[in-house]
Amino acid sequence: MIELGPVEKRLLHETKRGPICAALIDPEDFSPKQAADTAAKAIGAGASLVLVGGSTLASQGRLDAVVRAVKGHVARDKSQVPVVLFPGNITGVSRYADAILFSSLLNSTNPYFIIGAQALGSIEVYKSKIESIPMAYLVFGDNSATSFIGQVNGLPSSKPNLAVIYALAAKYLGMRTLYLEAGSGAGEPIPQGTIQAVRKIYDGILIVGGGITAPEAAAKAAKAGADVLVVGNLLQSSGFEGTLRQIVKTLRR
Repeated sequence: MIELGPVEKRLLHETKRGPICAALIDPEDFSPKQAADTAAKAIGAGASLVLVGGSTLASQGRLDAVVRAVKGHVARDKSQVPVVLFPGNITGVSRYADAILFSSLLNSTNPYFIIGAQALGSIEVYKSKIESIPMAYLVFGDNSATSFIGQVNGLPSSKPNLAVIYALAAKYLGMRTLYLEAGSGAGEPIPQGTIQAVRKIYDGILIVGGGITAPEAAAKAAKAGADVLVVGNLLQSSGFEGTLRQIVKTLRR
């Protein structure tokens, strides 16, 4: 049995005390310098985790450059905030990260995104010796880049029981982390009722992302049982630090 690594242990410890915020940086949207600057501002505003990845990332070299830049800031700042890969394909692996969310897109209609990419990418993860955190990934709706690239059978937000059966499957398959994704640029976040229904039967780390751009949305997700709230699109807004600081403050109440 694979033992939990330091990053996963840290996440478990922090989320037991309450929900935390993760800043998601897509290398397609940020140069290495911009990524490092954005990570610095996000960490300064209270983000406990930096995720790096995206659905359309094609260049592993660009990923390496972004991860190295972000890690360089973390080292200088001595914040020790983990930099974790959030891969959308086999190009999402970098040996410079602290860990990787080794995910399976359970509601994809293409086996490649359920197990094919994972098999192809596993050897690189093994060689890199980075910590691997097993994660089930569920995408809601069908109008995001994530749903298009991942060829998903999008879960309807109005049917929480469908999310529950996938969450149970993830639990029984031993996936210690579950990510509920509304999709990049989603207009609406995952409904509270859906998060609550999943939380009742899933006892691992529950991550929720998509459409979280204001403290109110973060508060609803946290109250429903989310452990980690992912903020992505907000980071591309000028002066996002103020809003992010309010989101983090809301989670710590």
